[in-house]
Amino acid sequence: MGNTASCCVSASPKLRRNAHSRLEPYRPEPELSREDTGCNLQHISDRENIDELNMEHNPSDHPRATTMFLSKSQTDVREKRKSLYVNHVSQHPSGPMRRKYSSCSTIFLDDSTVSQPNLKYTIKCVSLAIYYHIKNRDVDGRTLLDIFDEKLHPLSKLEVPLDYDKHDPEQKQIYRFVRTLFSAAQLTAECAIVTLVYLERLLTYAEIDICPANWKRIVLGAILLASKVWDDQAVWNVDYCQILKDITVEDMNELERQFLELLQFNINVPSSVYAKYYFDLRSLSEANNLSFPLEPLSRDKAQKLEAISRLCDDKYKDMRKAAKKRSVSADNLVVVWWSPAIIS
Repeated sequence: MGNTASCCVSASPKLRRNAHSRLEPYRPEPELSREDTGCNLQHISDRENIDELNMEHNPSDHPRATTMFLSKSQTDVREKRKSLYVNHVSQHPSGPMRRKYSSCSTIFLDDSTVSQPNLKYTIKCVSLAIYYHIKNRDVDGRTLLDIFDEKLHPLSKLEVPLDYDKHDPEQKQIYRFVRTLFSAAQLTAECAIVTLVYLERLLTYAEIDICPANWKRIVLGAILLASKVWDDQAVWNVDYCQILKDITVEDMNELERQFLELLQFNINVPSSVYAKYYFDLRSLSEANNLSFPLEPLSRDKAQKLEAISRLCDDKYKDMRKAAKKRSVSADNLVVVWWSPAIIS
């Protein structure tokens, strides 16, 4: 038979290797930055490196940073202590007045805890913290945002005085304003602490100061946001219009929207930050002679405390038993069993 020819001729392996060798090496394309792509949103990795920032500039985010209101109150507290000492010495030449302390027969306790603060005295402490913010503000010509300006957005139909931004409000005036909102909206004491956290976070993020011209609307926006984040049954914006008769729903909506934008939508309050603000408020109250009310420990309250401690003790006892069982079972896995040897 003759030679057969095929129309399908495959290239040899040598030719294929030569063809691949002529291909250009892979060169990855350069990565485009967010500025080149037109996306200026903050990446999640930028928020994870919070510890690299200066903690003193973000006290509402870091549990170890000193709160702003406590720092601003230090100067006035020193002066008050000096004046109180002079008054005590002048009124009582033999020495200062004696304080009552707990004894074996009588124990004094207050009804405020970090999980269930006293509503009345917590509002008083928050009002005092706002007062120190206004009084000891930094007068460096910071801009006044229009949304918080009471002249542009009044809370009542009464004419705003021309010198509305010149006179600092008293602590009692701030307390009456905050107490009216909390009483009408039936807010909790925890909401007051979160309100102070949001207020200081706004001052830090927006780089503004709270002053006589904007303190009411800043406090109103912080309360509005804190009530929605903290309470399960949040108060609607229209409900605040029933409390403040002359304000409109559109104004409340705009106040909430701009407040959230200035906070960069960071409404998270860790438990460590909440506890720090609670104990700093207690320190502020003691330094200003605004101590929480002390009451003698009654029989009923003692029985309740004993029952709570017993429940906690039983809970931890069960946890210890479970941990002990796990350790025993682990020990059984490594026990060496000895058996007698048989010699034949």
